[in-house]
Amino acid sequence: MTPLKRRQFLKQAAKLMGVPVAFAHLIPSGVHLLCELEASAFHDIEGKHPDIRVLNDRPLNAETPAHLLAPKVTPADRMFVRNNGLVPTGIDAENWTLTIEGESAKQQMTFTLAELKSRFKHHTLQLTLECGGNGRSEFNPPAKGNQWSTGAVACPSWTGVRLKDVLAEVGFGKDAKYVGYYGKDTHLSGDADKVVISRGVPLSKALEEESLIAWAMNGEDLPILHGYPLRLVIGGWPASCSGKWVNRLVIRNQVHDGPKMGGQSYRVPCDPVPPGTVVEDDDMCIIESMPVKSIITSPKTAAISTKPTIPIAGHAWAGDLAIKQVDYSIDYGQTWTISQLSSPVNRLAWQHWSADVRLPEKGYYEIWVRATDEKGRAQPMLLPGWNPRGYLNNACHRIAVKYVP
Repeated sequence: MTPLKRRQFLKQAAKLMGVPVAFAHLIPSGVHLLCELEASAFHDIEGKHPDIRVLNDRPLNAETPAHLLAPKVTPADRMFVRNNGLVPTGIDAENWTLTIEGESAKQQMTFTLAELKSRFKHHTLQLTLECGGNGRSEFNPPAKGNQWSTGAVACPSWTGVRLKDVLAEVGFGKDAKYVGYYGKDTHLSGDADKVVISRGVPLSKALEEESLIAWAMNGEDLPILHGYPLRLVIGGWPASCSGKWVNRLVIRNQVHDGPKMGGQSYRVPCDPVPPGTVVEDDDMCIIESMPVKSIITSPKTAAISTKPTIPIAGHAWAGDLAIKQVDYSIDYGQTWTISQLSSPVNRLAWQHWSADVRLPEKGYYEIWVRATDEKGRAQPMLLPGWNPRGYLNNACHRIAVKYVP
């Protein structure tokens, strides 16, 4: 945009909003203001908040607007939905079984849900799950897949048994490398024998204290959309590693090769590539720990304040790591101010941040937030490196605010 056209645009924006655009001369090139917000596609989903935004209905995928994620523990009705197939029907929890086997398993063992609950110690942890494609809608050239914005993340409380305890009961050889899962969801084709998705994690991740086989969410049975009656919860890694409706685990002597493990699924280029590049499968690497990220949950974007000071708050997370600092900016990243940051309730739970922002004069503002992890890696202001599938967008989240005294 030329300087003349930019000035004309800002005048039109001010006329539209009724206030001037604060720090207009500092807006980075290529940044589009949030003042013209798109309408969301809202649909009723049983058991979900009415403002959940549906991206696809076959399979069902839906995200949560950022302001609905304000609770420190994500309520079940506000957790995003990510499915690859159809939700199973006719579930009989009393007769549900989990079988563990595989090349590196010392024996095959099958547990009923009741046996899992009675034979192993229970653990309750708050664990962050985020879809690997969260933020995909911002990539250009566009990437195929659900066009998530910021709402494919959640941090409920999960109750179950440690995956490591169950694997220890079965036993595994020194050649064990990976643990993969299989679930009871149905392929879109309707073929009951066709596996929808079967992903996994390296043995070292499976053996972490926080990796759970869970049957409860926020103290109640798992909702059907989130894996009832049994699922994996592998915090900090793409949520696709946390299989739902799980009835079989395999201890592998190689990288698991189930559907959605190979090709370009949940993989990014091993080395950075220019936008639009065609990348060969052999040059794609499996996504593991998710990158540092944060969201503003309060206030809701497009908020109007009659006071010069406005409280803001949100969450931050960084895959396997903790958050060291969260900063905010009201001048498009020219200056940053540190916020207050809490410690996680347990490893792999998101952290909460807050601040009181002073707006210097009447006008339209954008509040940007940037988190930094314990290794000093900070979110990029704009898009990170492009990849063919639109994974791992951890650009700064921002909201629009008008100050009208």
